[in-house]
Amino acid sequence: MQTNWDDLRLFLAVAREESLSGAGKRLRLDPATVGRRMARLETALQAALFVKSPQGYTLTDAGAALLARSEAAEQAMRVAVAGLPAQGEQLHGQIRIGAPDGCANYLLPQVCAAIADDNPELDIQIVALPRVFNLSRREADMAIAVSAPGAGRLVVQKITDYRLHLAAGESYLAGHGPVKTLDDLRGLRLVGYIPDMIFDRELDYLADIGMARVPLASNSASVQVNLIRQGGGIGVAHDFSLPATPGVRRVLTDVVSLTRSFWLIRHADDQRNARLTRFAESLSAGLRAEVARLEAQA
Repeated sequence: MQTNWDDLRLFLAVAREESLSGAGKRLRLDPATVGRRMARLETALQAALFVKSPQGYTLTDAGAALLARSEAAEQAMRVAVAGLPAQGEQLHGQIRIGAPDGCANYLLPQVCAAIADDNPELDIQIVALPRVFNLSRREADMAIAVSAPGAGRLVVQKITDYRLHLAAGESYLAGHGPVKTLDDLRGLRLVGYIPDMIFDRELDYLADIGMARVPLASNSASVQVNLIRQGGGIGVAHDFSLPATPGVRRVLTDVVSLTRSFWLIRHADDQRNARLTRFAESLSAGLRAEVARLEAQA
């Protein structure tokens, strides 16, 4: 399970103070906010971290195990930043991100808006195109991809896994009966990518489930989701897109469940650029948190 440092920072405060009020005072946050964050963390981890009582918050066995790992991460963070040259707290200038349109439409807006709130002098540009970006030509400062490139002077870091399932609009399902097996798909209309415009093998979802013909197709993941929402047919959708598409629900979740990954790609020459590194860390943490939040709602 992917989490982020901010979640662990709040967890450490609650574990050490043994109360939401104490943690909130230490972090200068409202205790109710801390409580919601801890509840979200427990849901994401599928484990109870605290025993709650009028006397306070006591760690469970799972919480104690996470505490040891969180303290190790805290120490690693301290070592990582030790000796770095002093710099202003806020980022500035312009940073351009290239991303596939599913990520660009359903994840990057809220993540980048939060980063922009914390850095008023920073200009963030999101380039949403269904293709691979060429960082050597400086088409972007960094890119998000669905597979890790194997060549080039690049630094590649995995951000997080994400999940996809077959999905259909309620209106389409109402008119075409229940979908209980893969055989039930044979007579239904499929929505997917234009076959000769799939720019990455990881996006060839329908081939993975033995489907060839795609009557309604687009090179855009967000267009596909809208086709599904409008009753166009059944297709593969990102779980993180579903909270934004009311009227669409997953089908055959026990039969078809796909996992893919987002990767952050930077040019090797930018490794020592502290500004881009700080932005990349914030971007990655934000994406991990947002994928977990939205998938929990799917």
